[in-house]
Amino acid sequence: MSKFWSPIVSRLTPYTPGEQPKIARLVKLNTNESPYGPSPLALQAIAREVSDSLRLYPNPDAEPLKLAIARRHAADGISAREVFVGNGSDEVLAHAFQALLQHGKPILFPDITYSFYPTYAGLYQVDYRAVPLAEDFTLRTEDYLGHGDAIGGIIFPNPNAPTGCLLGLDEVERILQGNPERVVVVDEAYIDFGGESAIPLVQRYPNLLVVQTFSKSRALAGMRVGFAVGHADLIDALERVKNSFNSYPLDRPAIAGATAAIEDEDYFRKTCDMVIASRTALVAQLEALGFEVLPSAANFVFARHPQRDAAELAAALRSDGIIVRHFKSERIKQFLRITIGTDEDCGTLVEALRRHLGQQ
Repeated sequence: MSKFWSPIVSRLTPYTPGEQPKIARLVKLNTNESPYGPSPLALQAIAREVSDSLRLYPNPDAEPLKLAIARRHAADGISAREVFVGNGSDEVLAHAFQALLQHGKPILFPDITYSFYPTYAGLYQVDYRAVPLAEDFTLRTEDYLGHGDAIGGIIFPNPNAPTGCLLGLDEVERILQGNPERVVVVDEAYIDFGGESAIPLVQRYPNLLVVQTFSKSRALAGMRVGFAVGHADLIDALERVKNSFNSYPLDRPAIAGATAAIEDEDYFRKTCDMVIASRTALVAQLEALGFEVLPSAANFVFARHPQRDAAELAAALRSDGIIVRHFKSERIKQFLRITIGTDEDCGTLVEALRRHLGQQ
């Protein structure tokens, strides 16, 4: 702590990202990155932008990307004016906290959820209530109904992180119907691995903001591209914050690469299907080893073993050069969050677990 810090800095608890260790021949299953590379069309588009044109500022509105996102969701009536883009979904979420959730009333989000939410709440001085998940770690719709004017908004991931549990679209709609006077932010970072997006609801609910990322299903985590879809009034609020902070959020290669990635539907579908198939196989293998695995609609699984301490298992795997994510929060400290890797990576993990569990 320094005497030069502002009071708000001294009160912050910064978000802790997943470890990016520098270990040779690492099986990295801790940060939910794609096990496959980006679309070849995206790589080609990025390469074309790495030229003398980098001396020029990018399109300040990332218009080509907004148009491409709108085209993909044209069947849902989405236009470019209902799309916002930013440096990863984290920046989009940050702007949403400031532009749409800062009303002097507490917001609601799950007690076990993406840990950036309380960080942003602290940064933007937004009070919040952490709503406990059910005993089976699912989100209970009823807990988000009947609050009237006592709350300033709602935000939750779907599928949830780090549990991977999915809330059905009909239940998402119930939350929207029960909260017509406040913004509901649905964070869909993992929706492409088994869920149904809420974007088709945007035209019916002006209080809905759907946030997605190119980091997971489109394998552009190193490029940092995210977007939101919502009513034009909500998007205008995000744009006002962006243009008061950084009017050029995406660089030229990012705009080009993300545009090509969202247009390459075949590659997107193929890699998502591969991750889903690998997830199904890994769940079966973990359950055969005695793990309890929560139902997952994400590119990771959340698992615990009734006879083994999760922290000890994570440390043992690390000694084998296999990194998984362990959280220290009381309710989930016996769980491991395991990213779905290639079948080879998953096989290496299972063999190591079998050895550490004495099942060889």
